[in-house]
Amino acid sequence: MGWHTILSMHKKSIFLVGPMGSGKSTVGRLLAEKLSYEFVDSDHVIENKTGVDIPMIFDIEGEEGFRRREKAVIDEFSQLPETVLATGGGAILDEDNRKNLRSRGLTVYLKSSVDTLVQRTKHDKNRPLLQNNNRKEVLTEILKQRESLYLDVANLVIETAHSSIYKVVKKIIDKLDHPDQLRENNEKINS
Repeated sequence: MGWHTILSMHKKSIFLVGPMGSGKSTVGRLLAEKLSYEFVDSDHVIENKTGVDIPMIFDIEGEEGFRRREKAVIDEFSQLPETVLATGGGAILDEDNRKNLRSRGLTVYLKSSVDTLVQRTKHDKNRPLLQNNNRKEVLTEILKQRESLYLDVANLVIETAHSSIYKVVKKIIDKLDHPDQLRENNEKINS
């Protein structure tokens, strides 16, 4: 029995984690479509609930205020069945978020090199942590702080740097069909 069949039987959701620019939203939309799941982007939910964009939330409430909102959204949407949830890049900083992602579904870490992340985010004005002159330095530091946390929650690690969105989604679905290739949250398996 394939893993996506197992997912459907148990109505497990899939959570995408990784740094900003790793492709969580783009991959998530297509993955949800292919699995006939709902797609939720935690950042978009926060923007819709507040009526303002993420940079404005950072300006008014700071990162701490944003993280409180993010935690509530992840708690709410990680409990839904048959959902692909694209989390914000820093969502894994919170222990409760990590616990919920580990226990409520299958977590996929979309991994990319710093150079790829810099390239993908170079024109993006909606990422408060990158609004400075040295994106590469900031992204290097972010990965240094978060890499072990992404790996800690991941059942599957998919490299996105040199693959199209379609290849990334196909890799994820292929792994779902081979549950023996998925890992417990503390083992390291790359694809």
